[in-house]
Amino acid sequence: MELKAQKRVIQGKKVAKLRRQGKIPAILYGGKENPKALTFAKEEFERVYQEAGESTLVDLNVEGKKEKVLITDVQHDPLGKLLHVDLQRVEAGEKLTATVAVKVVGESPIVKSGEGILLTLLDEVEIECLPQDLPSEINVDLSFLTEIGRGITVKDLPIDQTKIKILGHEPEELVLKIDYPQMAEEEEVAPVTEEEAVAAVEAVEEKPEEEVPEELTEKEKKPSPEEKPKEEEKTK
Repeated sequence: MELKAQKRVIQGKKVAKLRRQGKIPAILYGGKENPKALTFAKEEFERVYQEAGESTLVDLNVEGKKEKVLITDVQHDPLGKLLHVDLQRVEAGEKLTATVAVKVVGESPIVKSGEGILLTLLDEVEIECLPQDLPSEINVDLSFLTEIGRGITVKDLPIDQTKIKILGHEPEELVLKIDYPQMAEEEEVAPVTEEEAVAAVEAVEEKPEEEVPEELTEKEKKPSPEEKPKEEEKTK
């Protein structure tokens, strides 16, 4: 799928004007090139993001120049307003990291009968792999979970773990399990009111957006996923 974007010269406080015009500021980083400030139509991005999420390669088209990217971060304010997007260049032959959703398929007989319930402990995992091995999602079949206490661990996830490395989790860590209904009772959490959400927005400290420098060091040209450059946005 394709995401059309334009180069962006407006930065800092002035990006608020772009948002009022229905445009979203973004930063493209990674690879051998310097970070690049971009913008795209809000509706265009939302359409692509709904389909691609953060685990599907996207064809970024910047004024006719195309390259493969991943959507790596989507920032919202406390009311859910879209503020800023981070994109990462994908180089052929170079490993990338991505967050992939874990989705259930099928139905456990014991859950269907009401004798047990499904507890989901991990609904997504971060992985490292080559671009061609990147799964859009990981589907887990529940139909063989026929007993209370049965579950699926990280090492059981149906992906080729010789090519795809799961980060931040031990092999024996549970992804989901079948348990007794009474074991899954959770305390009710009071929903956040609209007034509380508005107060949270007003309490956010505003910081100027970081300028994209013309010259970067070699380390800055190739940020790691943990240290990727981010533009700090001023919210209103």
